[in-house]
Amino acid sequence: MRETHTLKDKITQLSIILIPILVTQLGMFAMNFFDTIMSGKYSPIDLAGVAIGSSLWVPVFTGLSGILLAVTPIVAQLNGRGNKKEVPHTVLQGVYAAVALSLIVMVTGGLVLNPILNGMNIEPEVRIVAKEYLIALSFGMIPLFIYNVLRSFIDALGMTRVTMFITLMSLPINVVFNYLLIFGKLGLPALGGVGAGVASALTYWLITLIAFWVVHTKGPFSQYTIFRTIHKPDLAKWKEIFVIGVPIGLSIFFEVSIFSAVTLLMSNYDTVVIAGHQAAINFASFLYMIPLSISMALTIVVGFEVGAKRLRDAKIYSWMGVSFALLLAVIYGIILLVFRSEIAYLYSDDAYVLKLTAHFLLYAVFFQLSDAIQAPVQGALRGYKDVNITFIMALVSYWVIGLPLGYILANYTTFGPYGYWLGLTSGLTAGAITLSGRLLFIQKKYRKQYSH
Repeated sequence: MRETHTLKDKITQLSIILIPILVTQLGMFAMNFFDTIMSGKYSPIDLAGVAIGSSLWVPVFTGLSGILLAVTPIVAQLNGRGNKKEVPHTVLQGVYAAVALSLIVMVTGGLVLNPILNGMNIEPEVRIVAKEYLIALSFGMIPLFIYNVLRSFIDALGMTRVTMFITLMSLPINVVFNYLLIFGKLGLPALGGVGAGVASALTYWLITLIAFWVVHTKGPFSQYTIFRTIHKPDLAKWKEIFVIGVPIGLSIFFEVSIFSAVTLLMSNYDTVVIAGHQAAINFASFLYMIPLSISMALTIVVGFEVGAKRLRDAKIYSWMGVSFALLLAVIYGIILLVFRSEIAYLYSDDAYVLKLTAHFLLYAVFFQLSDAIQAPVQGALRGYKDVNITFIMALVSYWVIGLPLGYILANYTTFGPYGYWLGLTSGLTAGAITLSGRLLFIQKKYRKQYSH
């Protein structure tokens, strides 16, 4: 990370940080992407089971790992101020917090998983696949949470290419594990969708071990000597991480969980509708990695500039990122509109599933535009460490506006299951408008504060 003086320098620096983050996010999501595609090729029941399992797992993982993303703005601002001595303690305490969070999730999941699945109106075979898929994933939960802390530290230093290479190394291994375990190759049992969960858990262990080795032995990370002096848990540092991280995690949770809630509500429809919805939401979520990556890059560069009290540069970076995300959303929105039928073939050979998936993707065109605004704006706000009001805005937009409206349209109009997607679009649009207003307010507040 370095100070920039011209618009060209800022574009270059943002690109250097953004592109590896994007590749990393696409790689991480590709694990779930291939889980879904390859399970769908095994059978519609396994596709539906993985869909239900993912709808329960993804909001929990993204929300709680979002708490650990607090390490990024904390380390970025420490580096911006030139205060590097506090960085190792912050990262180590983040690792402790990651282990604690993962253990809490595993215990809680063991208590509530059966009641949740039994309360859903799904076929018994789908319920079994969903449960066993989640159990398999749980064996990789602790390393995955630790990896998120290590990745936040690496990214906060601007060395985003490192996590990109780690992810690119692990992705082919995940696909091979999927192939072997889902379809039962090389003498292994054919586990179907459950095999996808086992493959992902093995891959999570792999990327965490690689990240640990890099942080411990390779520069510039080894200069921080994070694991050479092991301190006991520091509750005061946990508090700092959680004060920033909990609102971040809840904001992400409320956004992601609305998609999962819709999938769960879809259980009132037949297995084919669930499969079509899940295929479409999976591809739309794959595209969401673009604005999400821009969001993560903005947290780093905005946090660095705010730490150095260069508020004008922070503001330029913020709106540069939003503009870039919106431009890309228009481009891939057109691609979705034109090629949605061809995209559907990636997920299934069933004619009815193909038809439903293509129709769902039509609605995805519209909410991608709102995503392209609200995600980068949230990233910029995290760079300012403004997280509490953002969390409230996310809650209202997604759960007070988006989901209730979707439920009404799905159950009391002729839109049917597509009504949920219209509700999603409305919630994301409300979030984009309110969060943009919040960013303008915060930038004005900081300008007044430092002018005095």
